[in-house]
Amino acid sequence: MMNKVTLAIIVINVLFSLQGFKDSAWFNKYKFQIGPIAQKDYVRLISSGFLHVDFSHLLFNMLTLYFFADVLLINLGTVSFIAIYIVSLLAGNVLTYLYHKNEMYYSAVGASGAVSGVLFSAILLFPKMSLYLMFIPIPIPAYLVGIGYLAYTVFGMKKQLGNVGHSAHLGGAVAGILLTLAIIPNLIQTRSLTLLLLGIPIVLFFIFGNRIK
Repeated sequence: MMNKVTLAIIVINVLFSLQGFKDSAWFNKYKFQIGPIAQKDYVRLISSGFLHVDFSHLLFNMLTLYFFADVLLINLGTVSFIAIYIVSLLAGNVLTYLYHKNEMYYSAVGASGAVSGVLFSAILLFPKMSLYLMFIPIPIPAYLVGIGYLAYTVFGMKKQLGNVGHSAHLGGAVAGILLTLAIIPNLIQTRSLTLLLLGIPIVLFFIFGNRIK
């Protein structure tokens, strides 16, 4: 049975997104957009994380949340799970703002930053758990999925690939990792190799791909 907290987050995302699907004024009022945020419309830093472009976008994010939420709820507790979700959402949008701050019309929506935070918290807790990716019918260790995800995200930011909020993914992932370490500090020792491997694409981004000034 789905945890009530997970269910509540999914319901909020669904209701908010459905309203955005049918009401373009609502969607435009609450989406992430550099120009309005630069004019101190900070509510968009949160509200945009509950909007989605379409049903497939919504479904993908909510399914990912559903699959990994219990890992955090069981091992970290409800308060920590909510904190990771919200802070990762904010971190993803703050990094997106800093990365695209000179593009006044840049806009984005989606829970990807929050979901990335949840995903990477789970990976840090259980780096050897088996994950299955679409079109790949064999189990892959979670830490390898995490490395590949981060490497693609950093490459996507550098090359501006597709209509995807890569910067939100990166910001959310880093926030999820850091908050999990703050909650369970001894993971710095017990997951040191995982942290080192996950840190490689992040460090490469700040060396070669960073345009935040």
